Parts: sequence; structure tokens; C-alpha cells
Amino acid sequence: MGTKSLSHQGWITGILMILPYTIFFALFSLFPILYGLRISFYDWSLLGDKVFVGFENYTNLIQDEEFRSNLLHTIVFTLISVPLVSGIGLLLAILVHSIRRGQSFFRISVFMPYVLSVSVISSIWVIFLQPYTGLFNQILRGLGLIHEEIFWLSEPTLAWAAIIMSTVWWTVGFVFILFLAGLQDIPASFYEAGQIEGANRWQTFWYITLPSLSRITILVIVLQTIASFKIFGQSKLITGGGPAGATKTVVFSIYENGFQTFQMGYASAIAFVLMLVILVISLVQTFVLRRLES
Repeated sequence: MGTKSLSHQGWITGILMILPYTIFFALFSLFPILYGLRISFYDWSLLGDKVFVGFENYTNLIQDEEFRSNLLHTIVFTLISVPLVSGIGLLLAILVHSIRRGQSFFRISVFMPYVLSVSVISSIWVIFLQPYTGLFNQILRGLGLIHEEIFWLSEPTLAWAAIIMSTVWWTVGFVFILFLAGLQDIPASFYEAGQIEGANRWQTFWYITLPSLSRITILVIVLQTIASFKIFGQSKLITGGGPAGATKTVVFSIYENGFQTFQMGYASAIAFVLMLVILVISLVQTFVLRRLES
């Protein structure tokens, strides 16, 4: 059998191997994205006729004060939650990595909340944050930190604090596992060389551990930024978007316009604006972090 025939068979085999994924990707990802983009240029109330309006949905979006407010909420949440989740995940990974006995128990304990659904997490935190019977207030009262009940879900700042705390508790396990895997890949010889040079713990962390985790850090920050911009479940299930819309996010706007008022074109326009914002921020983050890495 000739070389050309073997090469031809290799091409056929390769195409057949990627064909199932390509078909599913086209049907369940690419086609919905393109169809959603098409809908964003129409005024469509789902049950009525579609009327082509061009870029009207996008121009209305720019003038929509509620959307701008929800976008600001999302950005502030991202700026606070991403450093918290990344920093706590790294700290927990370093602590667990330094433990010699019972490490498996701590790994499971930290990672366990991540396997739960957002509805379960939200229900747990709603119970925790009840003003008179909630565990959170009882702990603070027992420590003498508060003398009056804190109504966590009634004040905008406290409501966001509740959402951020629940998000950190829920998602830190994923970041923890990534950093822990990175720590296990750092050669022991790096730390031995640091000890020979007389490096203390802070110098070891700053000059050996952190640079060795640079690629994982980039991955964590980008993934957490994308996830934070897509926040919806915690806002919907813990606070219902309240009080007075103070915890509504961009995805909350998509939900309200698409599934409550049935403005499908407008909801699609919001979705594509969100996608572009996430894309731009992710590219900028990757570029900046890689420049810092080099």
C-alpha cells in the first residue's frame, strides 16, 4: 500500500473521529448562537410576528438606564469576587499542600460545596442569613460582634455581601483544586535551592511558588471573570434581585426580558453585548497577565 493511500486513510480516520463532535457543536452551540444573533435584529414578542428593526435593540440598550445599572452591579461583583475566590483558593491550596496527614479529608472538605447545584447553595445561605434564627447571626452574636439582628437581605450592601460570601464558599473549591495541582507540579529542587540561598517563607512564596503558578493563575482569573460576569442563580434565588433591584445583574436582565416580558430580540441583544464584554475583558486579561509573566 502506497504512502498516498495511507495518508488518505489517515485523513478519513481523522474526519470520522471529529465528525460526531462537529455535528453536536454545530447543532447545539453554533446554530443557536447564530440564530440568537439573527433574533437580536428583530422586535419579537415570541408569540407575535417578527419585525426587522436593525440595530434598534442595541441603540435602546445603550439608553437603557436599568441595563447600565445591572452592568455596573455585575462589574463591581466581578472586581470583588474574582480576587477573593482566587486569593482564598491559593491560600487554602498552600495550607493543604503543607499538611502531611489527613490531606485527603481537607481536599474533599474544601471541594465538596462545588459539586452542589446553585439552588442548593442558595437555599443553604438563605437559611444561614435569616435575621432571628439564622446560623450566621447566631455565630456573630455568640462572639459578641453584634447586639442587634442583621437583616442581610434587606440592605443593598449587605445583600451583595451575602451573594459574594455564598459565591466564594461555593466556587473556591474549583480554584483550590487547580492551585493544588499546580503546587504538586513544582519541583522540590526549587525549594531546596531557596533554602540553600537562605530564603525565608515570604521570599520562597514570592520568588518560587507564585512564578511557578503563573500559568494556572492566568487560567483561574480568566475563568473566574467569565463565571462572575454570568452570575444569575445566586442573585435570583437568594435576593430575587432585590432589594429594589439592587442585586440584579446583566443575566438577570436577559432573564426578565426574555422569559417575563418575552422581548426576545432585546434579550438576545443583551446576551450578545455581554458576550462581547466578556470576550474583550478575557483577551485583555490574558494579554496583560502574560506580559507580566514574561
